Amino acid sequence: MYEQVSHSLLNAILDDLKPEIRRQDLRHFYTRLGANFYAIYSLFFNLYGHREDFKPQMLRLVETMAKGYIDRSAELERVDIEREQDHNWFLSQKWVGMALYTNGFADNLADLATKISYFQELGINLVHIMPILMCPTGKSDGGYAVSDFRQIDDRLGDLNDLRWVAEEFRKRDILLVLDIVMNHTSDEHDWAAKAVEGDKRYQDYYFVFDNREIPDMFEQTMPQIFPESAPGNFTWNEKMQKWVMTVFQQYQWDLNYSNPDVFIEMLDIILFWANQGVDILRLDAVAFLWKKIGSSCQNERNAHLILQLMKDCCQVTAPGVLFIAEAIVTPLEVIKYFGEDAIIAKECEIAYNATLMALLWDAIATQNTKLLYQGVKNLPAKLERATWLNYVRCHDDIGFGFDDNDILAAGYDPYAHRQFLVNYFSGQFEASPARGMVFMRNETTGDARISGSLASLAGLEAGQEMNDQGLIDTAIKKILLLHSLILSFGGIPLLYNGDALSVVNDYGYRDDPGKSDDNRWIHRPKINWDRAELRKKLGTTEYSLFNAMKKMIAIRKETSAFADFNNRELVEVDNPHLLCFIRFNHDRPSERVLVVANFDANPQYLDLYLLRSRGIDPFGQFVDLYSGGKPAQYDRRIVLQGYQFYWLTEI
Repeated sequence: MYEQVSHSLLNAILDDLKPEIRRQDLRHFYTRLGANFYAIYSLFFNLYGHREDFKPQMLRLVETMAKGYIDRSAELERVDIEREQDHNWFLSQKWVGMALYTNGFADNLADLATKISYFQELGINLVHIMPILMCPTGKSDGGYAVSDFRQIDDRLGDLNDLRWVAEEFRKRDILLVLDIVMNHTSDEHDWAAKAVEGDKRYQDYYFVFDNREIPDMFEQTMPQIFPESAPGNFTWNEKMQKWVMTVFQQYQWDLNYSNPDVFIEMLDIILFWANQGVDILRLDAVAFLWKKIGSSCQNERNAHLILQLMKDCCQVTAPGVLFIAEAIVTPLEVIKYFGEDAIIAKECEIAYNATLMALLWDAIATQNTKLLYQGVKNLPAKLERATWLNYVRCHDDIGFGFDDNDILAAGYDPYAHRQFLVNYFSGQFEASPARGMVFMRNETTGDARISGSLASLAGLEAGQEMNDQGLIDTAIKKILLLHSLILSFGGIPLLYNGDALSVVNDYGYRDDPGKSDDNRWIHRPKINWDRAELRKKLGTTEYSLFNAMKKMIAIRKETSAFADFNNRELVEVDNPHLLCFIRFNHDRPSERVLVVANFDANPQYLDLYLLRSRGIDPFGQFVDLYSGGKPAQYDRRIVLQGYQFYWLTEI
């Protein structure tokens, strides 16, 4: 779009570019910059137009994008052009992900590169390597307290190791996902160190105050993220003699995005990692990017403008790179992180579907789907060119942040129901086989979250402790049921390291002084590769689970109806234990898959007559894609055994 003021400024900026930039071949860069400049200018003006240094900052912004483009390899530029031509590439059903810590999956990055065959064996072609950047020992928050945004933790390797991993991934069509911690730095970052020494420029990179007057105004409306380990949102720095905003941990200083220097620094960092061969950047804690007195300092309008600007700038330099929004917020808020365009994701192409994850665990605990139906039904429609990241378990805790209205509609009291879930998954009910741990209980509100591995929460650990094969078999059924849904729901399914190998809780974290105060490490185990060999031995739990998940993944990749083009219809089936939805091929809607899941321990039936309004013949015949068999039918009904699922197609 041509707009006189912005393009007049662009012409002036291009005239003022550094000579070493102007001498480069910037053909594709100039084309993309011209197409995106009005949006970039408008967003930057909205955020920083009131400042006297607006024009020189705009020049710095364009130079940062140009430098990123110049540093981009010919191979990555080729990938950019391919993805521009096939702009829906990431909506395909072929993508299946896994998240892992480098030193939980392998010894280091070099060792990880030797284990790529495991991903191929299982069918994984998108790997999220959890934070690998330099962090202080003992004050890392699992890698999210970064002390150097361009330096890899030397215990994990170096940049050459990461480039090797990226290259080996690319040869095998595996996408590399890395974290960028957007909201804060470690208090040992060079910027923070300079601020402590009194450098006003770097103090402006953070929220720094001489007294409690302004912090107290913020605290009136800001919630606490870690009320047990890090109460409050500000920390006194003795050497600087000032208060610093620290929303997460006391050693994590929040960045001040009202300062354009911070935005440009972080854009430069994003482009740096894009140029190392990263395909997808997971932007951490994006809901917290803008702080305003009198608000919760979450999901602010300007936080979205920051992300829109970041996306537009990245599209100029590295358009093949996608963003994941790590925003664990309500459905009505999380949907905004895709952007506000009717079609195109103008912020992040991918967002975590934390609501679905929590709803699935609710259905496991209650053995019914009342709240699951309510939550899925009220999940806002996403943009056409955006997708969910669907997961059962991740590195973080499980929170039950359902909408209270959904809980009430399901017939529960919100407070009592959340207490039930916490008690169920922490094993405080005699009938519960779950072996989770309560995380960050807030005594004021009663809120709490749950830590624990997937296998332990599903009851596998309890079954092994009691040598109860029935309990073990049930746990495996639950794990497969949950994964059948994230693989078929619509979006990119994301497995967690160890979940395909039935890895249970690791209590060894208690003996590590750097981890003992954070029970989330209970579900961040290191894979025992000798034990992992049991996945090849018939009759073992590892064999049963691994090969079942391998089969599900392979079938998903061949099922075009599982691509994500808003091609899902939720179906009410008048049975509170079943979840049912239809997936259809967006190009050929007559090609459908009926997904049915039974969350009850007892057999349940699906009345096909209730599906006739969806064009399904109650007297038709079906085949299950997963088993390859025809489900038994009688009197227009299909029976599902306890914790069974079907992916049904009509014959």
